[in-house]
Amino acid sequence: MEHGPGAYDLPGRHESFWIETTPETSYPPLPGNLEADVTVVGGGIAGITTAVLLKQAGYAVAVIEADRICRGVTGHTTAKITSLHRLIYAELIDRFGSRQAQQYADANQAAIETIASFVREYDIPCSFERKPAYTYAESEDSRDRVAAEADAARSLGLPAAFTEDVPLPTRTYGAVRFAGQARFHPLKYLLQLASLVPGDGSQIYEKTRALEVQDDGGRCTVRTARGTVTSRAVVLATHYPFYDSPGFYYARMEPSRSYALGVRLDEPFPDGMFINAEGPAHSWRSQPGGAGELVIVGGMEHRAGEDIDTRRHYRDLEAYARSVYPLRSVDYLWSAQDYVTIDGVPYIGPLASGHENVYIATGFRKWGMTTGTAAATIIADMIRGRASPWAEVYAPDRFKPAAAVRRFLVHNIDVAEKYIGGAISRPAGDLADVQPGEGRILMLEGHKAGVFRDREGRVHAVNPTCTHLGCVAAWNSAEDTWDCPCHGSRYDADGKVIHGPAVKDLKPRGG
Repeated sequence: MEHGPGAYDLPGRHESFWIETTPETSYPPLPGNLEADVTVVGGGIAGITTAVLLKQAGYAVAVIEADRICRGVTGHTTAKITSLHRLIYAELIDRFGSRQAQQYADANQAAIETIASFVREYDIPCSFERKPAYTYAESEDSRDRVAAEADAARSLGLPAAFTEDVPLPTRTYGAVRFAGQARFHPLKYLLQLASLVPGDGSQIYEKTRALEVQDDGGRCTVRTARGTVTSRAVVLATHYPFYDSPGFYYARMEPSRSYALGVRLDEPFPDGMFINAEGPAHSWRSQPGGAGELVIVGGMEHRAGEDIDTRRHYRDLEAYARSVYPLRSVDYLWSAQDYVTIDGVPYIGPLASGHENVYIATGFRKWGMTTGTAAATIIADMIRGRASPWAEVYAPDRFKPAAAVRRFLVHNIDVAEKYIGGAISRPAGDLADVQPGEGRILMLEGHKAGVFRDREGRVHAVNPTCTHLGCVAAWNSAEDTWDCPCHGSRYDADGKVIHGPAVKDLKPRGG
């Protein structure tokens, strides 16, 4: 889950619009030990789409989900279906060359049509609608980069053009416009897609957290608290691969949080989806829903676990939205988390050398609708023994020193110095100082403790040391969670894991 009572002093319903407007699923937990052709761990867009593609190809697939499908990262997206990823194509050509940039472009553009095809084939009522997408310049300094992006994207065959006409009521300096992109209701789409999985030896198992993966060459075993699943291949579609040591992914990605508001305007919203080119990201899109058109505005990204007063990001986002449009109301607010790789391109494919039967899909950089769908297509092809034309650019075993070494070093020095040592989570104050609704790191009975006092005055105390790799978690006041700044694991106030890569709960204080 990505919501909680932490934003009690903010307007609107603290819930994802997508989750609030769809029913909760009730697939069974794993009944014990079983076998399948493929085990898919994770029930978001990448995992569900992979399972459907493999079942259609004749495979018996077991989908394992720790909670309920589609309620994690996928349930908290802004749900733009687009190959326009802010400014990326000029950079890709420069870093990777035109051939691999072409693979990235083709994979994401094809993903739009894959989603459109599923919507048509299964008549999915998910408000799928074609919309243009814009990355717009907010200054003269950004204008040249936006124009260069339009040229780069067009050279790769994407439906791109530079335009001076940006239909937003704010000052802009031109934009790259992609035609034929789309929006939809992601959960209405995925829940119907998921209904295609059960049967003929395939099934979805909820409330079943994967704890470990063993790869014995020809057979893989996923161990859970409810039993094991043995299969020929495993797909880790868990947003972050909880089984990450073979590929050292914890050193190659960083967790990023961002925020969204669902607002009502006093005027019609223009035709399109919008994101600014540089600086702190702000995005806009509309969605039919409830009492007319809902407009989703997103942004205010920051590294997970680095801010204590995360509620201010919602307030700042609301202030930004009001600076652009007169708001009638703020109806929803929610947050999301994603991972960014050191070179900005996701990791899709075999986990690591010697683990060719375990596949990962991670580092979507906040563009999960197309990238998750592309990942499913690439991995399904690999499992079927078919060559994917897009696999090379996403290969997890790549390392481009010229493109990434500086960021790699900065990221890992930052983790070592600031986070593993707990520099941002040093004990401060006494238990009596902790107010209702507040969380702090304290020293209690000689032990470092993460302490939260709820609205009724009850104290919840845990050992704040993340069970993944030992960093110290920080309190997230907007979501009432403990967030690890190193690799993005998240826990509720009582220490229960709600977001990996951690698979073990925080211990009670003194435990």
